[in-house]
Amino acid sequence: MSETPSERPDFFARHQNLMEQAVAAAGERDHWSAYAESPSPKVYGAEAAPEGETAFRARLDAAFELPGHPRSGTVSPGEYSPYGFRLGIDYPQVTPEEAVAAAKAAAPSWRAATADERAGVAAEILARLNAASFEIAHAVQHTTGQPFVMAFQAGGPHAQDRGLEAVAYAWAEQKKLPATARWTKPQRKGDALVMEKTFTPVGRGINLLVACNTFPTWNGYPGLFAGLVTGNPVVVKPHPGAVLPLAITVRIAREVLAEAGFDPDVVILAAEGAGQRTATELAVHPDVRVVDFTGSKEFGNWLEDNARQAVVYTEKAGLNTVVLDSTDNYQGLLRNLAFSLSLYSGQMCTTPQNLLIARDGIRTDQGPRAAAEFADDLAGALDKLLGDPQRAAGTLGAIVSASVSERLDEAAGLGKPVHPSQALEHPEYAGATMRTPQVALLDVADADSREIFTREWFGPISFVIATDSTEHSLRLFTDTVRAHGALTSTVHATGEDVLAAARSAALEAGVHLSENLTGEVFSNQTAAFSDFHGSAANAAASATLTDSAFVTGRFDVLQSRRHIAATPAAVAEPTTREENSRA
Repeated sequence: MSETPSERPDFFARHQNLMEQAVAAAGERDHWSAYAESPSPKVYGAEAAPEGETAFRARLDAAFELPGHPRSGTVSPGEYSPYGFRLGIDYPQVTPEEAVAAAKAAAPSWRAATADERAGVAAEILARLNAASFEIAHAVQHTTGQPFVMAFQAGGPHAQDRGLEAVAYAWAEQKKLPATARWTKPQRKGDALVMEKTFTPVGRGINLLVACNTFPTWNGYPGLFAGLVTGNPVVVKPHPGAVLPLAITVRIAREVLAEAGFDPDVVILAAEGAGQRTATELAVHPDVRVVDFTGSKEFGNWLEDNARQAVVYTEKAGLNTVVLDSTDNYQGLLRNLAFSLSLYSGQMCTTPQNLLIARDGIRTDQGPRAAAEFADDLAGALDKLLGDPQRAAGTLGAIVSASVSERLDEAAGLGKPVHPSQALEHPEYAGATMRTPQVALLDVADADSREIFTREWFGPISFVIATDSTEHSLRLFTDTVRAHGALTSTVHATGEDVLAAARSAALEAGVHLSENLTGEVFSNQTAAFSDFHGSAANAAASATLTDSAFVTGRFDVLQSRRHIAATPAAVAEPTTREENSRA
């Protein structure tokens, strides 16, 4: 931090136009993206892909350096690629107390920065993350098991868009009030009462980010950037199986912070080894005032119950549901649903699990199909989608952990199997575990069925559930989601009355709804700046990515006021909000 203030880069000026576009896009809700999602050399240049892979390979079997980062030792989390090799990377280790102390010491200058300055730094971090998208893509692929193109898109540009979306909301919310205002109250006798008032957004304190194994950047960036822009130092606690993508992110963030004249300890990496419980210690620390978490319902609920000193934003899990009534594009429905069940081997918090269909079936443009017939047709669509090894590998990716494989084995004997999960050989990585989706037929009339489908089965496991009628399906949908939560829901119906009933059911359940997806939009994908992800309206989450509520709990507006002398100018020409807003 040798530069004088006049020599420091003005990142806000560099990115102000982008920020204004992002705020406008969040309000308009049309398609808008700041970062190109195609890994084509025509977009990123001929050298970007090989340089990114080289950078990733250079990280393997080496120490990950974070210059100036506090440390009390080295930690080896044991990251192992789901494609069959050990990453062998060591990271700086800090205790929870050391992480909090470093972040707390860095907080004052970051808190004193304006919302513009913080947003400019955040936008510059995102620009550099975008430049590193290929390195991050390999890091995401080989910590999560996502296929490469998905890892590039979801781990890179789409995650960056979600980060920028959070920046835009955080920046805009802090700009709603003027920095200063003049308050003038006329008096019956004598001069008016005149006061000068200031309004300063102040971060709540340290923001803890507890990231997940499967989408470390896509789910992590919103909390990271919302926390930073609202004036909070952020402690990043990655999942032990997916440290590298967030370690790269932290390194870039620290470099930008230092260039901007801030203490790089505004962002701290709190890597841990397998079996350690760093998150539980950090989450209840009195100086940790905001917690972001993506992961299991059990730990999410624990955080909500125990991190009482903090505002807690969680994305957990639930029973993502599809209601099937009728369609005028049966083959499109089957293709769309087969892809949704297969994408990244169902290891998404948005993958459909419970497919509700009346026992006598669904009306289609190819005639009626009973529940059992629909299940068989879906199995055929899965086989067609995954019949080519290259396409299967590019769709399924790899199983991320042994727990998913164990869950598949446990589910194998449930219901009537209509598409048993099969192991496939990956055409490029012999060590990868690839499994096709497992689909079973259940009937609500069976005594043990409810116990099965009211449990979340994370992974490529879904159930076709026969009900008494579409009305019964909608009631079951509402009841199960209200009780257990969901992040997505879908309905297929040709009648406006059924669609209206489904919308009403989704509103009552508190879950986002997709209708008649038969093309290239899928229920388990959402677009930044247009689609909301998650909702505190049901038990699967306590936050939405991204809305105003996701950022406003991270800061308070504090005011100061003082008397000033009443003058004719003060009375006649009170200072306007525009005149007092920050440049």
